Amino acid sequence: MPKIGTPATRALNAAGYTALRQLVGAPRAELARLHGIGPKALDIIEAALEQHNLGLR
Repeated sequence: MPKIGTPATRALNAAGYTALRQLVGAPRAELARLHGIGPKALDIIEAALEQHNLGLR
């Protein structure tokens, strides 16, 4: 997982996302609804996925 901050990491873990590869194809809107996930965290996640030619939906 990229460095996105403790609240965002906790939110992803609580939703069952524990590794970056699990976020491939996840809907951006769904992640944005998680408490603790903000625009900055989403941008960091998308940038990390793009490094592997992957992305969110």
